[in-house]
Amino acid sequence: MFPIQRLRRLRQTAALRDLVQERWLAMGQLVYPIFIRAGSDQKIPIRSMPGIYQWSVDRALEHLAVVQAMGVRAVLVFGIPAHKDPLGSEAYDPNGVIQVALKKFKEHFPGLIWIADLCLCEYTDHGHCGVLRGKTVDNDASLDLLARTAVAQASAGADLVAPSDMMDGRVGAIRRALDEEGFENISIMSYAVKYASAFYGPFREAAENTPEFGDRKSYQMNPANRREALREVDLDIAEGADIVIVKPAMPYLDVLSDVKARVNVPVAAYQVSGEYSMIMAATQHGWMDERAVVEESLLGMRRAGADIIITYFAPRYGQWLQQKKG
Repeated sequence: MFPIQRLRRLRQTAALRDLVQERWLAMGQLVYPIFIRAGSDQKIPIRSMPGIYQWSVDRALEHLAVVQAMGVRAVLVFGIPAHKDPLGSEAYDPNGVIQVALKKFKEHFPGLIWIADLCLCEYTDHGHCGVLRGKTVDNDASLDLLARTAVAQASAGADLVAPSDMMDGRVGAIRRALDEEGFENISIMSYAVKYASAFYGPFREAAENTPEFGDRKSYQMNPANRREALREVDLDIAEGADIVIVKPAMPYLDVLSDVKARVNVPVAAYQVSGEYSMIMAATQHGWMDERAVVEESLLGMRRAGADIIITYFAPRYGQWLQQKKG
């Protein structure tokens, strides 16, 4: 009781505050997403995500050298193919955009962790995450193509595959396919909890994967549901997921906390495109301090339970850390 208990005592100096700080951010906890498109000499700005680009492989090599120098240690790769069709065949083509990119990236940056986003939505001409039967995504018919994609990505050099499609049973199908092809050491970083969120808006421009019709609410989660997230993570872990992702992060910190309390595998939070764009819009207008807001938002995810954070701010945060040391 006051005046014996004075919580301000441990807030008096920066050194004291550091001594008792409960959560920390480190570059080893951050994953940087990058968008790779077919072609060469391409660096295309994403209008709704200032500072983020679509890169061709050759230009991405230059960018990744800078990113690595800023301390980034893990990269999540998304692909924009030259060709799209109803079955998303470039997703599992050995010469598809992601497979070509991974081979190059692994050769030039063997010390980085390469995570391949695993979905069909960027590769299908209809923009949905699986095979269509009429106007409905056929869950079971999609599993084989997702498994083939995982094997193609592992063959090209992916250290982890990250299924983001939200088909039921896909983690098990992917695990079996990887093991059968001798990739038993390739990890699965599952988008176990992926909500049908309005915060993905800018990503649609970045990945060029807007559905031709309808939406993804029949397979992504209802934003109103909290307990369902625990069922999703339980099933994915039982099927072989090594890491589970909660996406988006900021509007679902309660879910992130629930998942962390539930599971014994590493938990990742994805600070999605809409979260990035809101922060950038506000800071570019001078309404908020970019560094302070980014650090606070990332610490909030760590406090809620994230062991890993996927964020477009990863290189910027690394730059800030280097400036602080300097």
